[in-house]
Amino acid sequence: MPQVVTGNSGVAAAIAPSAARQRVNDYVALTKPKVQSLLLFTTVAAMLVAGRPSIALIVATLIGGAMSAGGSGAINHWYDRDVDLLMDRTADRPVASGRVSPRAALSFGLILGAASLVWLTLLVNPLAAALSFAGFIGYAVGYTMLLKRHTWQNIIWGGAAGAVPPLVGWAAVTGSLSGLALFLFFIVFFWTPPHFWALSLLMKDDYKAAGIPMLPVVRGEDETRRQILLYSILLYAVSQLPFCAGGLGVPYLIVSLGLGLTLIVMAWQLRRRADRASALKLYLFSLVYLAALFAAMVADVWL
Repeated sequence: MPQVVTGNSGVAAAIAPSAARQRVNDYVALTKPKVQSLLLFTTVAAMLVAGRPSIALIVATLIGGAMSAGGSGAINHWYDRDVDLLMDRTADRPVASGRVSPRAALSFGLILGAASLVWLTLLVNPLAAALSFAGFIGYAVGYTMLLKRHTWQNIIWGGAAGAVPPLVGWAAVTGSLSGLALFLFFIVFFWTPPHFWALSLLMKDDYKAAGIPMLPVVRGEDETRRQILLYSILLYAVSQLPFCAGGLGVPYLIVSLGLGLTLIVMAWQLRRRADRASALKLYLFSLVYLAALFAAMVADVWL
């Protein structure tokens, strides 16, 4: 016969696991797992394009990369807690909502960043560790503290931090960087503006309320749509460089042409229609675009 728990002790026992789960969920949220999942995918793809890494090396690199990206994400939560509270999309974040203290979030971020540097240095190689740490500083300090609140070009230059993971993956396998590795960096770099500007069109009112000078707030929606089209064309051109330089073959070329033309068409439709549905469609496709493009690189090398 099942035991029935009554009284205050029973209530406390029921609440404790729920509170513990919430605590864990909050600390996971600090690392921005949805954001870093695509970045880590580009890391693995770059490793597989660069050579034939062992499973152990892939796992070690991913753990180090996750700690680095997660640490910078936690520092972003800490620093942006005031503006996060002003936006509907971010008001319930762990620090903004008060579930995690600012000091705890900052400490968590710094510990993860330091641990990543040591981990990658000891288990991968110093170059991969240095590149990953540069990405950590680039996002936590460069984008979050210096760019985001001060210029509409925050996404352009801040995007360099998000383009570091392929370099980390390449360096992890080869211990060096090559022209092809730099092409992968620039693909992510030029992908970032159309991806995030499409999102900023959807979240314009939030950014305006928080005083964040995103492009639609500062230059208007029409200019944002024009810039999305421009950067989609630039991305199309940059994505052909791995083939033109002889690093990747025809299978990659076919996929990159198809994906790039599709993105340009969607950017053109967004400019003509100027509606939220087109912005959302482009934003979602941009996620598929980057994943599919890097998957095509791996397939071209391995198949």
